[in-house]
Amino acid sequence: MSVSQQDLGPDSTTDIEEDVTDTEEQLIKKCEEIWKDMEECQNKLSLVGTETLTDSNAQLSLLIMQVKSLTAELSQWQKETPEMIPLNEEVLVTLGEEEFQNLRHDLELVLSTVQSKNVKLKEDLEREQQWLDEQQQILESLIGLHDELKHEVVTVSESRIFNELKRKLHDTKEYKEKLLSTLSEFLDDHFPLPDRNVKKKKKNTQESTAQLITLHEMLEILLNRLFDVPHDPYVKISDSFWPPYIELLLRNGIALRHPEDPTQIRLEAFHQ
Repeated sequence: MSVSQQDLGPDSTTDIEEDVTDTEEQLIKKCEEIWKDMEECQNKLSLVGTETLTDSNAQLSLLIMQVKSLTAELSQWQKETPEMIPLNEEVLVTLGEEEFQNLRHDLELVLSTVQSKNVKLKEDLEREQQWLDEQQQILESLIGLHDELKHEVVTVSESRIFNELKRKLHDTKEYKEKLLSTLSEFLDDHFPLPDRNVKKKKKNTQESTAQLITLHEMLEILLNRLFDVPHDPYVKISDSFWPPYIELLLRNGIALRHPEDPTQIRLEAFHQ
């Protein structure tokens, strides 16, 4: 026995022999399982006979080919005798180096794969960060534009409303002046002052020294009183009011007489 074998010790030798025995038993068990599968396939083939395989039995044909291949492999394994690995330090070191080299190769492949993934992830991260920065700039630009447009819209809207109200007020004033002018012309044409040359009645009639006013002026006095003093819109009938015009206003419901003082009249509140 060599020095390396002596260094292994009896326990190490026993463990290695047990591992070899277990491997041989597993191999024999696997061969027996393959043999059983082969026998089942042969039984199926014997039942089928010499019938021609159809397309539906293509899988069975493949199984037959697998059985033949496994049978040949089983025969080859049965002819061979497992070689015992020399139990010395040099062989174990060589096997350990091979396993280490294989493990190192696998780890290098894993490392290379991880590094390539990291590079790709870094590129994706930079691309996503660039896209995020662009979107942030677009968002800031849109917010600024929105604020400008909002301020402009508010300014334009307020200015437009003010100009619209100013124009409507001007149109209303013009329409009011037109109505007053038309009303004045209508009253002057159809309700003139009494003719001074008409002879007065001789009896029970005294010539008044007061200056008579037109129907237009009378209505203006009543209207101003109605809006200036709405709680007391009555006007005292003076000598300047021509009685026929007073009667005209009362009969047509344009003016109302005071319920307690018949010498006072007021304009009917048509706006209420």
